[in-house]
Amino acid sequence: MNTLFSITAPLMIRFPQGKRRLIARIFPHKEGVLYFDPFWNQRDIRDSVHLVKGELSGSGPWKIAEHVIQVLPCQGSEPELVRQFYEWRDYLGIADNGYPSEDEIIYLAKKLGALF
Repeated sequence: MNTLFSITAPLMIRFPQGKRRLIARIFPHKEGVLYFDPFWNQRDIRDSVHLVKGELSGSGPWKIAEHVIQVLPCQGSEPELVRQFYEWRDYLGIADNGYPSEDEIIYLAKKLGALF
């Protein structure tokens, strides 16, 4: 289960209703998992950082509270999420984009209850 929090491949989450979202960062949380949307730093944190409460299970895909977290498929089954991933990756590659440092991200995640 620890691999979920150390995996470097892009991840997605599927909600019980079928909606899917790309995950930019994910952290263990005392109540479940905390994940950040791509471009979270450019939006209101209340809309771009999410807590999924429940017990995490599995070894990939992972399940939590009827949600499924998995590696983003690359065979074209999720073209919109793949497009978002490439936009996110390109954004992160820009040197002076104002993206928070790793220390700042960890500080924020801890402040929101993430476990380290």
